Amino acid sequence: MPQTPHVEKHFTSSETIRDIVIGMSDGLTVPFALAAGLSGAVEATGIIITAGLAEVAAGAIAMGLGGYLAARTDAEHFASERAREEKETEMRPEAEAAEVAAVLRSYGLEEDKVVAVVNSIRADKKRWVDFMMRFELGLEEPDQKRARNSALTIALSYIAGGMVPLAPYFFIRSVYSALFASVGVTLLALLVFGYVKGRFTTAKPFRSAWQTGVVGGLAATAAFVIAKAIG
Repeated sequence: MPQTPHVEKHFTSSETIRDIVIGMSDGLTVPFALAAGLSGAVEATGIIITAGLAEVAAGAIAMGLGGYLAARTDAEHFASERAREEKETEMRPEAEAAEVAAVLRSYGLEEDKVVAVVNSIRADKKRWVDFMMRFELGLEEPDQKRARNSALTIALSYIAGGMVPLAPYFFIRSVYSALFASVGVTLLALLVFGYVKGRFTTAKPFRSAWQTGVVGGLAATAAFVIAKAIG
C-alpha cells in the first residue's frame, strides 16, 4: 500500500528573522519613545518630525553597522577556527582522529564501527575539517553575503518600524492629537509585530505580542513623563 512521503518542514531563515526582529523592535520603540517624550515638551509637530526623522536615520545607520560588524566578526571567527583545525589535522592527526572517535561515540556509534568511520572521515582532509568544525566546535560556515544582508535588513527594518510612530505627526497638526494617534497605531503595530515574531520564534505568539506591546508602551510612557516633568 503506497504511503505519503514524510516531508519535514523546518524554518531555515532564522538569521534573517533575527535581523528583522532586531531592527523592527528598536525601530518601533525608540522613535516612539522619542516622539512621546517630545510631545510632552514641545507644541509643534514639525519639531517632532524633524527630530524623529533624524533619529530614524541615525538609528538605522548605527543598527545596520552593528549588524554588519557582528556578521563580519562571525565570519572572521569561523575562518580563524578553521585554519586552526586544518593546522591541527596536519600537526597532530592522531589526536584529532581520537577527537572524531569521541564525537562518534557520543552519538552512540558502536565501538566496532568507530575505527572504520574515523578512517573514512580522515581520508579526505576537507571532509575531516568540516566534521570537526560542525560536530566538535558547533560552527557552520557563514554565508559570504551575510554581513551585507544583515546590515541592510536591520537598517530597513529599523526605518520601517520607526516611521510607524512618526506617521500621525505628518497628518495631524495638534501635538496631543498626534500623540494619541501615534500611541494607538504603534501599540497596534507592536502587538502585531510581537505576534508575528512569536509565530516564528516561540510556541506562544500571544505572550510575545503582549510582552512586546508592554515594553514599547513603558518606554514611551517613561519618556513622556520625564519630558513633561522637566518641561
